Amino acid sequence: MMKPIQVGLIGLGTVGTGVAKVLIERQAWFSKRAGVPIVLKKIATRHPARQRPVRLKPGLVTRNPNDILQDPEIQVVIELVGGLHPAKEWMAAALRAKKHVITANKALLAHHGPEIFKAAARAGVSVHFEASVAGGIPIIKGLREGLVANEIQALYGIINGTSNFILSEMSREGCSFDAALKEAQQRGYAERNPALDLKGIDTAHKLSILSLLAFGKTVQPEEMFVEGIPEITHNDIHYAKDLGYSVKLLAIAKREGNELELRVHPTLLPRQHPLSRVHGVYNAIYVKGDLVGEQLFYGQGAGRWPTASAVLADVVDVARAISAGTSLRSPALDTASAIRRIRPMGEIEGRYYFRFSCIDRPGVLAKIARILGTHHISIASVIQPDRRRDHIVPLIMVTHEARERQVQAALAEIDRLSIIRRKTVAIRIERG
Repeated sequence: MMKPIQVGLIGLGTVGTGVAKVLIERQAWFSKRAGVPIVLKKIATRHPARQRPVRLKPGLVTRNPNDILQDPEIQVVIELVGGLHPAKEWMAAALRAKKHVITANKALLAHHGPEIFKAAARAGVSVHFEASVAGGIPIIKGLREGLVANEIQALYGIINGTSNFILSEMSREGCSFDAALKEAQQRGYAERNPALDLKGIDTAHKLSILSLLAFGKTVQPEEMFVEGIPEITHNDIHYAKDLGYSVKLLAIAKREGNELELRVHPTLLPRQHPLSRVHGVYNAIYVKGDLVGEQLFYGQGAGRWPTASAVLADVVDVARAISAGTSLRSPALDTASAIRRIRPMGEIEGRYYFRFSCIDRPGVLAKIARILGTHHISIASVIQPDRRRDHIVPLIMVTHEARERQVQAALAEIDRLSIIRRKTVAIRIERG
């Protein structure tokens, strides 16, 4: 009989409970699928007495992660506590002890990925992180294995379910941002403090990981342009529909030669684009490769079971490799990047949607158009909705191709006009 692979689990929250339940209740079935016995030897959690939908044997649970990290029989550590600290220290200790690590911690990998992968390489072990991006969608394995022969040209991702649910509700129900957020919180799709999701930071963490795999380039989230969705109103979504677009919070990566652009922001997409049809808490990643063409990875991007599925897939990969005696390497160390420059946001060119809040008087359109023209921004279309009682009217414009730096300069000048009553909303347009 093959020697069992001993596993330790640190973190018994929503996802950790799902992982533990499968490893305990389906041990024989799961081990058969892996081709080697897999045993969950120890679980570390701060709340061992908490009631959970899984039966835990006496002695299985500990409060002390060192009971896992210092156990020489445990070969694989699953880290599911999240955050930077103490997760970073626990992961480092596991690697020093020559234990393979499986994690869903996108923030830790985004900020300290290269350091972690180098530590794994020195120890001769690996770090696996399929669950760190898009829950149960196998995008990590897809980029590393399925598309390995391709030069990735572009990647567009809806990879934050909270933001996508809010924008979907605003589109479908015509409700306000605040009402959609409240609904998301009531359904358990949004945290009590959802700032990381709504400001685009969570998406930036995930884009950092995808960039490393798709382009071999490590880019810190702080180095990217990141803009969230709180300024988007149901009116913007309504006007976008009239223009033939949907509004999505996108992670965008594009390669041109040895230059790469990485950005996160609300985006107008043509209604016929596949990502426009991704609603609710679902995630999707649209990838263009030079050999395979266009690919769409779609599914549930969060939750106990989709994320546990991704963690368990990594467990099987590691267990099979250990059983076969084959060497393992962290995926991110396999690619030597040809990227030499990250393109500054000011150099990005594209089309734009503007919503100006103007005083209702003659000559407003002419003043705005004159300033745009001065900054070499040409207008493709204009919508002027009906007048309102407060004499503040929205003026909707869509531009032709323009450079970001010139757009921001023009909007700063326009917003100083006495005829403008609120800061102009600008949403970038992607054709995909």
